Amino acid sequence: MSTVKNDMSTFGKRLRECREAKKLSQQDLAKLMKTVHTVIGKYELDKMKPSIEVASRLAKVLDTTVAHLIGEVDTTNVLKDPAMLKRLNDLNELSDPDKDGILYALDGLLRDAKARKAYGR
Repeated sequence: MSTVKNDMSTFGKRLRECREAKKLSQQDLAKLMKTVHTVIGKYELDKMKPSIEVASRLAKVLDTTVAHLIGEVDTTNVLKDPAMLKRLNDLNELSDPDKDGILYALDGLLRDAKARKAYGR
């Protein structure tokens, strides 16, 4: 397992963030992974590292990537949110015209929201 580039965010901390974003307890995640909650706890405390296969299954269950969990990619907060990451992945699978249309609409909504925020509305 590669060392984490950002020492403020270890594998365990990233795993916990993703698990909590999915509103899963350690026990819930353990059931989905067919293991016990103490193993998930050890991962989150960085007392134990999963195999690549287990890390891959964790990432899939949590709708994130192994690269995010092990800290190989710098991500913004939006990519720590598994639901947002899933939306981005879903968007990426669309045809270019559909993707362009959705991004055009999203850009307009973001522009309007930023304007409202700037004017205190």
